[in-house]
Amino acid sequence: MVLAPEHPIVDDITTPAQKQAIEDYKKLASTKSDLDRTDLAKDKSGVFTGAYAINPVNEIKIPIWISDYVLISYGTGAIMSVPAHDDRDFEFAKKFNLPIIPVVEPKDDKAIAEKVEKGEYCFSGEGIAINSGEFTGLPTADFKEKITNWLDEKGLGKKAVNYKLRDWLFSRQRYWGEPFPLLHLENGSIIALNENDLPLTLPETDNFKPSDSGQSPLAKIENWLNVELPNGHKAKRETNTMPQWAGSCWYYLRYLDPKNDRAAWEKEKEKYWMPVDLYIGGAEHAVLHLLYSRFWHKLLFDLGYVSTPEPFKKLINQGMILGEDNQKMSKSRGNVVNPDKVIDDYGADSMRLYEMFMGPLESTKPWSMQGVEGVHRFLNKFWRCVVDEQTGKLLSSVKDVEADEETQRLLHQSIRKVTQNIETFRFNTAISQMMIFVNHLIKLEAKPKKAIETFILILSPFAPHIAEELWHLLGNKTTLAYEPWPQFDENLAKEKEIELAVQVLGKIKDKIVVPFDADEEEIKQKALACEKVASSIAGKEIKKIIVIKSRLVNIVTG
Repeated sequence: MVLAPEHPIVDDITTPAQKQAIEDYKKLASTKSDLDRTDLAKDKSGVFTGAYAINPVNEIKIPIWISDYVLISYGTGAIMSVPAHDDRDFEFAKKFNLPIIPVVEPKDDKAIAEKVEKGEYCFSGEGIAINSGEFTGLPTADFKEKITNWLDEKGLGKKAVNYKLRDWLFSRQRYWGEPFPLLHLENGSIIALNENDLPLTLPETDNFKPSDSGQSPLAKIENWLNVELPNGHKAKRETNTMPQWAGSCWYYLRYLDPKNDRAAWEKEKEKYWMPVDLYIGGAEHAVLHLLYSRFWHKLLFDLGYVSTPEPFKKLINQGMILGEDNQKMSKSRGNVVNPDKVIDDYGADSMRLYEMFMGPLESTKPWSMQGVEGVHRFLNKFWRCVVDEQTGKLLSSVKDVEADEETQRLLHQSIRKVTQNIETFRFNTAISQMMIFVNHLIKLEAKPKKAIETFILILSPFAPHIAEELWHLLGNKTTLAYEPWPQFDENLAKEKEIELAVQVLGKIKDKIVVPFDADEEEIKQKALACEKVASSIAGKEIKKIIVIKSRLVNIVTG
């Protein structure tokens, strides 16, 4: 079990032996913002309280820790860790050698299930309950319902709705927070500043440390704090500040019109630009900055200040790059990859290209120097396909000739694939397609210059330096940035023939090659005519033949 350092029971349950360690940790945690504390990329930290809780289901003792990744403003400020099935709990348990007991295993992946059982992999998906007593064997959804009902019947727990939007925490007062434009009058009433007096800016000061009393640093700046109103009444400014997130809730709107000194933004500009097409950020933003931004934006929409109900069209959470040991990079583990060294050894293009080749943008994946070497070889291969390494000039095999049918087909398939994959952020598969084209280009005795130039254009966003160099070696005077993106021709990209696997009862028996536009009946007849297939179905009744276009034929016998 892990509590937020600020949880009110921490002091009561901490054993004398752990008091000092707990106090030191609480002080350290108080210096961090909520965004820092929930950053998925940071190493987990924590301290054992010396106390234990009793699991009411099986009466097993559970150690109680405190850690700053648990926020007092979220839920109850206490979590029952499930390290086998929650990434942050998994990292915490690994860091402090705590037990990792799996209670869910994947349905159809034995390799992952074995890793989960050994405590080597965190599985956060739906699956089948294990190590769960009478509930073992239930699918996740059924297990959740039954265990909730069981706890309710026993008086040990109940179902509750958990709202992700957290109460905003104002307890940490800092000078640089956003000030409230409010005045406290001597009679105890509160008034807002006149619109003419806005914006309220922070005063200049050299001393922005909080006071010992816990008051805001602003409370000590007398010439800013005390105000005399036009009617002669005296007032004091509100000294609490917002926790530095207010500005980040609407910064994207101010970007539309940053120099406007009459309004936050012009309505016409907001209508033209909003909503934001794409937001890329870490997963921790989903329950912090993004939720608050949406909350503010929806309020602004209800008040008629913005034209869209949502601020962002699409969100992508980029995955984390792990060390080569499959662990999060950290100095203590000695697995940090220095980009400068990679660039010195292999070049900036290889570094950039490998990052995109590692896998889907959203996936967490380990770094591999072998992978860097692989994309470095690919770039060298393409360079040597065009440039004579001895002279530094174009190879004589690069000619102003028309590309043959196969080269045209592969080129237009590559343009199509790269174009579509860039739109969907599948950079790794775009690079795979470019590798296929280069492997074909190498085999050609006469390499068509126009096809090479077109290929360089689609390579340029991935490897801009080598692309620009080759572009100029081919005699072009302009820079690639100003060249139009190549368009693909569907007719030229179309395959003439395709290879299909032929299965009997799901087992591959042979392969056939058919025209790309062959109809289903033609495909079935060709599959049945295969010698290996014929021997497998001899004397058996054919119940049905399933054709999956462009992939396979499956013959089902009785």
